Order: sequence, then structure tokens, then C-alpha cells
Amino acid sequence: MTPRAVLVTGGAKRVGGAISRRFGEAGWHVVVHCNRSVKAANALADELPSAEVVQCDLANLDEAAAMVRTLSKRLEDWRCMINSASIFEPDDVTALDIETNRKAMNINAASPALLAQTYLAHATSRAGLRVVQVTDQKLANLNPDFFSYTMSKSAADIAARMMAMVHRDDDKVYTLAPGAILPSHDQSSTEAERSHRLNLLERHTAASEVADAALFLAEGPLASGQSLYIDSGQHLLSQSRDVIYLEREGDA
Repeated sequence: MTPRAVLVTGGAKRVGGAISRRFGEAGWHVVVHCNRSVKAANALADELPSAEVVQCDLANLDEAAAMVRTLSKRLEDWRCMINSASIFEPDDVTALDIETNRKAMNINAASPALLAQTYLAHATSRAGLRVVQVTDQKLANLNPDFFSYTMSKSAADIAARMMAMVHRDDDKVYTLAPGAILPSHDQSSTEAERSHRLNLLERHTAASEVADAALFLAEGPLASGQSLYIDSGQHLLSQSRDVIYLEREGDA
């Protein structure tokens, strides 16, 4: 039998890597997308029962769409696409950094929307198609930090919900919103552990939990347009800053 296939963008490392690994363990053929992390992608693919690596710079929208069209021609049961790749760069809410904004909107919003549209138009699967757009809990728990990143994730979320409005039968579009999962930027492991407990349950949310949720969306019965928050209740709080800075202010 032809194995059901999944493409995980940014699937070599961090949360994307955990998602790739979880699908592989569940018997899927995993297409691990990477840009610069080719060595890590190949190492991960070698560990999985059925996997391959595709390299593409998602900032190049023509190249990104071509990648999906090429995969569509040879994956007989391409059942799911996980848009996990993103960039997370700081900029100030009072002074838009044009280049940071351009990159964030391109890679975090325009590229996943185009990838999803191309996938839904060209891929085939006997069980229907599933798109999972990874967003962020901060869309429900706004703070003024990481301005362009948050703007781009908001655009990605709205784009996914709009696509779900016209894909409600066999093909479905979901959003998956993690909280603070892994260390970011110059955080030490100790800083990250403290900041990641700034949620309703005061616990660290593991990358494996996000991966489990992605697999559930790919295999489960949820209606198109639904969203899962995997954040130990962080989105139910009202936090004035990103947890990176809340943790540091608490130490001051």
C-alpha cells in the first residue's frame, strides 16, 4: 500500500522536527522541508521509517509553489500539509522595521497561504486533504512585542480561516496555536524553563504535545476551520509582554 504522506515545512528542527518525528512514528511518509538545515533534515529523515528531504527557500514564492506542484505529481496519497516554518525576529511596535516586516509577512503569511492553495488545488488523497497552519497563542493573548511576527501570524490565521470557509467537505483547513515551547533568541535553558511556566497551569508545554495535536488534526474528525491551542492555558491569560521579557522583568 502507498503510505499516506505529510509535508512538514521547517520540519528539520525544533517544533517542526518534533512534528516530523511524530508522523514518522505513526507510519506516515514524511517529507521534511528545510532551507539551510539540510544536514539536520537528512539526519532526521534517516531515523524515520519512511521519509525524504526537500530543500526550498520559502521566501521565494515561485519556488515554494513549484515545490508543492512537483510533490503533487508523485505523492499518490498526500494527505496532509503542516505549515510550521516561520521566522521570529524582534521589532518595536512604535517603529516598524520595514525589512523585518517584509520577511515576516512573506515567510510567515504569504508563503504558507500560497503553499496551502497550491496543495489544495493539485494534491490527491483517497481520504481528503488536510492543511494545518501553525500560528501562535499570542493572537488570543496580545502583547506589543515581536510586532511584525505577530502581525504576520495574524494574517496567516485569517488566511487559513478564509480558506476553511470554502473547504468543508473532504478537504479541511485547521490552525494550531502553540504557546512558549522552546528557548528563543538569547534565552538560557534556565530562563526558558521559567518563562515557559508563565501559563495558566504553570507547567512547561512540550514540543511533543504540539506534534500530537498536529497528528490529531491530520487523522481526526474535526470540522474544517477549527483551531487547537497547545499552551497549557497561556492564551487564557492577559500578559503585558512576551514571556521572554516577563521572566527577565521578574528577575530585576
